[in-house]
Amino acid sequence: MKIERIETFLVPPRWLFCRVETDEGVVGWGEPVVEGRAEVVRAAIEVLAEYLVGQDPLRVQDHWQVLTKGGFYRGGPVLSSAVAGLDQALWDIAGKTYGAPVHALLGGPVRDRVRVYAWVGGDEPAELTEQVTAQVEAGFTAVKMNAAGATSPITTAAETAAVVARVAAARDVLGPGRDVAVDFHGRFTAASARRVLTELAPLHPLFVEEPVVPEQGHLLPGLVAASPVPLATGERLYSRAEFLPALAAGIAVAQPDLSHAGGISEVHRIASLAETYGAQLAPHCPLGPIALAASLQVAFATPNFLIQEQSRGIHYNKDADLLSYLVDPEPFRFVDGHARRGDAPGLGITVDEAAVRAADRAGHTWRNPVWRHPDGSFAEW
Repeated sequence: MKIERIETFLVPPRWLFCRVETDEGVVGWGEPVVEGRAEVVRAAIEVLAEYLVGQDPLRVQDHWQVLTKGGFYRGGPVLSSAVAGLDQALWDIAGKTYGAPVHALLGGPVRDRVRVYAWVGGDEPAELTEQVTAQVEAGFTAVKMNAAGATSPITTAAETAAVVARVAAARDVLGPGRDVAVDFHGRFTAASARRVLTELAPLHPLFVEEPVVPEQGHLLPGLVAASPVPLATGERLYSRAEFLPALAAGIAVAQPDLSHAGGISEVHRIASLAETYGAQLAPHCPLGPIALAASLQVAFATPNFLIQEQSRGIHYNKDADLLSYLVDPEPFRFVDGHARRGDAPGLGITVDEAAVRAADRAGHTWRNPVWRHPDGSFAEW
């Protein structure tokens, strides 16, 4: 069997899908994207396809080595995301060829269901009580929210109080038996993060995500030591090598993204690395159905898995949602806040190819917002 054709599809709201077809008619799907830079990743896929077309698709690990190391200049979000989507598609082909779900090829399941959480509040969190209530009524046992919008370099008393009030509002609805995770989104300086983390501790967040931007990872040891709240990070880390300092710093939760950090192959290895540091895995996934399907396959086969992000109803999904490009939504039917393990081959989903091709004709040009402080200077989004 040989890879015969590789196609990409720019589909709303902000996703990029890839389709890998073999000469025997087996098709695999992946989701290679950098949000806001989808067209750039699409170009990277075209370059990598020059190597893959004509190759045996079942040599998944060998292809991963060549795609990530075959060029003198390596890594970065664009290349890692392009490799991630292709890797997902190759695992999908392997599962379909062997008649087994990917989690079986990874060594078999270690759990029957995967806990998932829902997003509330949007980029600038508001109407939290209503949104958290709706998610509880939908059966979710955990939600995640942004702590704040644009944040001063040193948080004011009012800003700190507002963050605590938002999380307290969520906790009031959730009660002590459910969880709230809080995303700092790299919007806080280390000094502000230390201040706010202490104030949040009585509300018992499941974790606080991205307390500082990834380029300030050297500050994580001090933050971990000072924080009474478990810290999580990793959506903007793309390899085991990049996760190693964060894990050594003592983060509690590693959050690689299956569409950014080298796909199933690398995230499975990142999970094993995290396990040696006593850290849990909570894959980042505010993306589409293929990325979520890949994430769940890893989750079912990962002993130190904690919880899975998913994008159904997320504030970014304006023109399409998680189920828009699936023939059957059943794999993403969440019961009591969990996704149940299925045995369908490959990634376990059937992509609606006609819907994907139609959506690609419209495409999208999604860009993340650019924020500024009141004085006109740049603010982290």
